[in-house]
Amino acid sequence: MRLAALPLLLVAALAACGSRNVQAETRSARAPIPAPDWRAIATPDDRERLRGWRTAWIEGVRKAQANGHGAVIAREGALLDPDAAIDWRNPPPGDYRCRVIKVGAKTRGMLDYVAYPAFTCRIRQEGALMSFAKMTGSQRPLGHFLPYVGQRMVFLGTLQLGDEPRALQYGRDRERDMAGVVERIGEHRWRLVLPYPHFESTIDIVELLPADTRA
Repeated sequence: MRLAALPLLLVAALAACGSRNVQAETRSARAPIPAPDWRAIATPDDRERLRGWRTAWIEGVRKAQANGHGAVIAREGALLDPDAAIDWRNPPPGDYRCRVIKVGAKTRGMLDYVAYPAFTCRIRQEGALMSFAKMTGSQRPLGHFLPYVGQRMVFLGTLQLGDEPRALQYGRDRERDMAGVVERIGEHRWRLVLPYPHFESTIDIVELLPADTRA
């Protein structure tokens, strides 16, 4: 499945990369096209959210702990530890078990900690990019992983809801745009961290485990 959420800005960035490499590709048909810079694609709102990822994490955990969820947060170990990232290694393409945890209620009356059963997600290598899609459930993030700094990548994408047949393009609807960081926290374990999502929570953490990995 090629993702419908590939933004126009990303297409333009890839085209620019391609034009800069025309001469190089003439010399070598196998010359790779580098992934575009996420900063040229992300909206101002998403750049702000990404800058505040750690603040969102601490704020969300503090809310959850204050409402009696400290023990379950501690039991999750590395998954909910903001400092647990280890040396980066690209997640291999394939199907994944994705468990979503929402931490810190965004508004009064909502739950401060919700952990959902694992859903099916898929990671694909698409040239210089890795695509990500949650395949099932009523809220389905989909987008791309892009190079960042240090031991993580950036996720930019959109949120597909309910029975919608297609996702909106990134940047068309602020409420649907998604931005996060992707980190490796185990030998075959990654997490997608989504600070200040537009719905429900202060931060969402998505555990990514290859489908053929034992729980």
